[in-house]
Amino acid sequence: MVLLSINYPMWFLVVKMIGALAILVFGMIMMSESLQKMSGPHLRHTLSAMTSNRFAGVFSGMLITVAVQSSSATTVMTVSFVNAQLLSLAQAISVIMGANIGTTLTAWIMSAGFSFNVVDLVWPVFVIGVILIYNKKHRIAGDLLFGVAFLFLSLGLLSATGKEMDLAHNATLVNFFSSFDTSNYLSIIIFLAIGTILTCIVQSSAALMAITMILCTSGALSIYLGIALVMGENIGTTLTANLAAMTGNVQARRAALAHLVFNVVGVIWVLAVFYPFVNMSCNLVGLSPEAANPNPMKLSFALATFHTCFNVLNTLLLIWFIPQIEWLVCKLLKDKEDVENESEYQFKYINAGLVQTPEIAVLQAQREVKDFGKHVQDMFNRARMLTVLIDTKDFEKEFNGIEADEDKADKIEFGIAQFLAQVSEAHVSSDTKSKIRSMNRQIDEIESIGDSCFSLARKMKRLHDNGEKFNEIQHEDLKQMMDLVETSLTQMNLVIGGRRENVTSMESLNIENKINKQRNSLKSKNLKAMDEQKTTYSIGTLFNDIVEECEQLADYVINVVEARLLSDSSMSVRDFA
Repeated sequence: MVLLSINYPMWFLVVKMIGALAILVFGMIMMSESLQKMSGPHLRHTLSAMTSNRFAGVFSGMLITVAVQSSSATTVMTVSFVNAQLLSLAQAISVIMGANIGTTLTAWIMSAGFSFNVVDLVWPVFVIGVILIYNKKHRIAGDLLFGVAFLFLSLGLLSATGKEMDLAHNATLVNFFSSFDTSNYLSIIIFLAIGTILTCIVQSSAALMAITMILCTSGALSIYLGIALVMGENIGTTLTANLAAMTGNVQARRAALAHLVFNVVGVIWVLAVFYPFVNMSCNLVGLSPEAANPNPMKLSFALATFHTCFNVLNTLLLIWFIPQIEWLVCKLLKDKEDVENESEYQFKYINAGLVQTPEIAVLQAQREVKDFGKHVQDMFNRARMLTVLIDTKDFEKEFNGIEADEDKADKIEFGIAQFLAQVSEAHVSSDTKSKIRSMNRQIDEIESIGDSCFSLARKMKRLHDNGEKFNEIQHEDLKQMMDLVETSLTQMNLVIGGRRENVTSMESLNIENKINKQRNSLKSKNLKAMDEQKTTYSIGTLFNDIVEECEQLADYVINVVEARLLSDSSMSVRDFA
């Protein structure tokens, strides 16, 4: 506190303020990421359970934003869920509305920081945080406390720096702000635009809110112009989600655009009643907007009150127009925009540009693994079709399709593995690490299933190119074998798509045992037919090869089930048979 008596040059105080803002942003990010890691699975299940009830969506968005202390994090998370088809566009709009209400808590925290001396409380929090960080079991809780401590430290520094700068007696600054007539709508719109542009540049509405509070509480900026800046910050903060959605699908981009539409519409109607609305917000905290020397504490709380009233009333008004907002963004962003670069494989649910919370990213990757499983099952069904195709043109078309599918399977495996590697670079929980290991094993084995399907197709092609064919008995035997393999693939996809606690490996094991018995029976039967010259040696050998390939494919299926159900254990699902 002794430092306050020292007269620092203005340039030093400006640098000090920028440094304090950097600490503020860092603290907010650290706190938000820690909270997301601690509550990631709960956030995921909360959003996944969203129904068409718009009020439940608003409440969930508000609750999650309060939990993670970042409307941008909630909005980007929601956009990611829309991208992964886990939320509809209408559900996402309601969640985003709730996020706008939840973020008002940040303004109240900052108001408290500017009104009370919170710096002295920071040091014990840092000490506890260091202890928890060194205790690896509670490292995330330690990161959270560090984020909280940095947040309040920055608020204390900003408040002290604002007093040192004595902006109310800075003639140049005061004359600049005084040149704007607060009773003129043009001045309000200019500051609204400034708030929007600065928030887009800084990418932190919290930092701009802090600057606004410094300017207002120091007496340099009137409450009317300060509130105009806050309105601009509400529009500028939507840029984060829109940037994140640029690499997503059209529904994700629509969700981000809906956030912008929601805030812009809110600003428009508030502008229509701007002065009465500001006066109401100030009166709620006992402040007169026209007062010559207003209480600095009341000024900061007036900004927070306006921020809350604006977002709550805007949500209460626009919640009834969610279908209309959905219609508007669908008109502005057409479906045809999703048709791009069709030569490259496009993932449905994951996108590197939308990676933010590891727990959410893992869920999106799991959806891709589920689709991957269905892809190889489709490959198998195409391969078994080759056993009945006689026409050369049809055969070649189907074979070429399987070859293309195998190439796609390689790309899918590589893409998912690359995405999971990117996710694992973050500090993730042990549960998330387990899921990442599990999915890496699953995609490796699923890709092997794709290889087996292509191997089956090549064997069929060799038979077809040689002008040979299986007899009726061999056709029927292969049909029974392939029916069993098809059943095993269907069961595998049920396991992949279900929650681990709700699925079992027993059905897969029973099917594999039947496939093993069928393989042994068919090989013995085929060898006997070859000995009795009921089939040629070349056809009999190829028949055995196909049967063996089917059994090998079924082994890969069991490996996928094993990876899905027992990723943390060294035991095999076969040990439970």
